[in-house]
Amino acid sequence: MTQYLVAIHHPDDYDSSVEDEAMRADITALNVEMVAAGVRIFVGGLQPPSSAKSVRAKPDGKLLVTDGPYIETKEHMGGLWVLEASDLDEALAWGRKAAVACRAPVEVRPFH
Repeated sequence: MTQYLVAIHHPDDYDSSVEDEAMRADITALNVEMVAAGVRIFVGGLQPPSSAKSVRAKPDGKLLVTDGPYIETKEHMGGLWVLEASDLDEALAWGRKAAVACRAPVEVRPFH
């Protein structure tokens, strides 16, 4: 079985106050379904990109730590699941459910 990343993407101006009780209930139900199916390895929500720190190695070997995400984008990862699925089709089926529950775009990608 292969492990897959199912990543939820939010716009940079995402306002978590839009996460109402119905949305939280849908995400909880999806998590319960994933656990019951034995596919969920890990799940986690992320703080906004403004809380990120980026670490870069400089040519002189020193490390530079800066505030904010590594790259500037219009969207950021807001949360993720790591799932174990038999194939990409199964992982995509879970990704579709995640997109509906989270009301957001989802990326599904296999690990090496």
